[in-house]
Amino acid sequence: MAAAAARRQARLPPEVNRVIYVRNLPFSISSEEMYELFGKYGAIRQIRIGNTKETRGTAYVAYEDIYDAKQAADHLSGFNVQNRYLIVLYYNPTRQNKKSNLKDQEEKLRSMQEKHNVDGEQHAKPQQAKQ
Repeated sequence: MAAAAARRQARLPPEVNRVIYVRNLPFSISSEEMYELFGKYGAIRQIRIGNTKETRGTAYVAYEDIYDAKQAADHLSGFNVQNRYLIVLYYNPTRQNKKSNLKDQEEKLRSMQEKHNVDGEQHAKPQQAKQ
């Protein structure tokens, strides 16, 4: 009981999150195997396994408690599952949204260029001849 209380008093780094992002998963891993593997470290709220071409081999694991997520990330990063070493990171919404924000910014830039009749190319200033 004292160890759990001391664990709760420890200050966590700012990137620690209840949700962890797992990469390099075997494509054939099942939900049951995921719950068995990640459930050893605490109560799991949800597991989302990627099923599209771009997201295969990845998953999000949401824990009920942030300390359980930290323990799972610490212990399972580099863990070998079906001859694949897991990459376990904390979920970072700003990193995930960066790609969509870039597309939005490019679209906004194009609309402003059209509005102000600018082609968006860098033009060299004409140099005056010296006499």
